[in-house]
Amino acid sequence: MSTLPRLEAEVLSRNIIFDPPMTDEELERFCRRNGDVQIERTSEGVVQLNAPAGGLTGHGNSEIIRQLGNWWDTHQRGRIFDSSTGFFLPDGSLMCPDAAYAHPAQLHGLTKAELSRMPYLCPAFVIELLSATDSLSEAEVKMQRWIANGAQLGWLVDPYQQCVTVYEPGMATARIHSAAVHGSGPVDGFVLDVGKVWRCYQV
Repeated sequence: MSTLPRLEAEVLSRNIIFDPPMTDEELERFCRRNGDVQIERTSEGVVQLNAPAGGLTGHGNSEIIRQLGNWWDTHQRGRIFDSSTGFFLPDGSLMCPDAAYAHPAQLHGLTKAELSRMPYLCPAFVIELLSATDSLSEAEVKMQRWIANGAQLGWLVDPYQQCVTVYEPGMATARIHSAAVHGSGPVDGFVLDVGKVWRCYQV
C-alpha cells in the first residue's frame, strides 16, 4: 500500500476490511493521517472507525483522566494514558481505551522511540466510558478482549445507567452502583468518584 487515504468523518463506514491487510506500520500511519477519527482493529483484521466524542462524553472522560492523574501523582510510578493512545495487543488487535494505566514492570525496557509510537503492550488497568452512540453489547465484548489480552482490571463506566461494571480475569463481572469505585491490583488505592463523573452529564 503506497498511499494511505484521508477520510472524512461524516461519510465513514463503521467497519472497513483492507485487502491486503495493512501492516502494523501502515495502520499506525493511517491512524496519524486521520487523527480526527478514532481507529481500532479487531484480531480478525477488521478496521473500526469512530467519530470524535461529543461534548458530554468528552467532559466525563476528562474528569476520569483527572482523577486517575491525581492518583498517579501520589506515587508517580508507571504511566497513565488517555483516549488518544492506541495499543497493539498480543492477539493482533489495536485498541484505544478511554483511560489506562501501565505499571513500571510493563514499561521496563521500552525505549522513548517505542513509547512515542503506539506501544506493543496491554495496560494493566483500562477504563471504557460508554457514549450515547456506543453499543453496550459491543462495549462489553471490548472489555472482555482487554482482559483476554492481559489487562488485570477493567471498568466499563455507564453514565446513562449510572453504574460501573468491573472486569477481572477469572472472575464474574460485578456491577457497582455506589458513589465511588475502589481500585485493586494494579491501581490499589485509586478511588473513582463517579458522582463527579455523573455531574459532567448534567445540563
